[in-house]
Amino acid sequence: MKRESYAVVTGASQGLGKAFAESLAKKNINVILISLPNQNLKEVSKEIAEIYHVKTEYYEIDLSVNENIFKLTEWLNRSFDIHILINNAGLGGTMKFVDATSDYINTILQVNIAATSLITHQLLPNLLQQPQSYILNVSSMAAFSPIGFKTVYPASKTFIHSFSRGLYEELKDTNVFVSVVNPGAMKTNSDVCRRIEKQGFLGRLTLLDPDKVARYCIDQLFKRDSVIMVNPFSWLAMKVLPIWITLPLMTNAIKKEIEV
Repeated sequence: MKRESYAVVTGASQGLGKAFAESLAKKNINVILISLPNQNLKEVSKEIAEIYHVKTEYYEIDLSVNENIFKLTEWLNRSFDIHILINNAGLGGTMKFVDATSDYINTILQVNIAATSLITHQLLPNLLQQPQSYILNVSSMAAFSPIGFKTVYPASKTFIHSFSRGLYEELKDTNVFVSVVNPGAMKTNSDVCRRIEKQGFLGRLTLLDPDKVARYCIDQLFKRDSVIMVNPFSWLAMKVLPIWITLPLMTNAIKKEIEV
């Protein structure tokens, strides 16, 4: 019996991840939502199924633990045909590096780098078996410049961008198309909005709407756009301006988030 085909979205309980799931559902694509426990994921999954008349599944998991990732991907490979993978789960924060705990640093590295790499690796044989498959990794504008008081986060997003471009090249002659998106700050939750507000005019100016970003990304993914830019002016500024200008400029804006 032929299995139903699904899209997998990580970090799907709110913000951009939820918007991705809804955008896919609007295109009549079945969705598997992945997120942390206690994020109302069951309700989100049920709501998407009812509104868009697609099949949904959900899986609550802490992606900072490698063993959990192998349990998740084993379940996915055993139960479903996967033709779309969106690695959206990621986390960051703003603080002095000296004040960060080792757990804080490790969790960012595990979720942003290890989870994205391992989920992709474990699901790739499944994706390769489908007629046409897509991988979309969510990087960040932060991938193009180091930033003080974020330190580990921009570095992790630089990894995602590089990883995605390399994988695109490796798989370009297969049925799996790989893309990466580099959005700026988004209104994902109240905490993020509060932090962006503290950055002042520059922060508010670049704030993006997750629903619009998700819709654009899905459309560009299916158009086989390998590097998706949702705010090209910011990207151009990052590319044109030398690092000795962007590094202090961005660090000073970010510093405002932690100043009382």
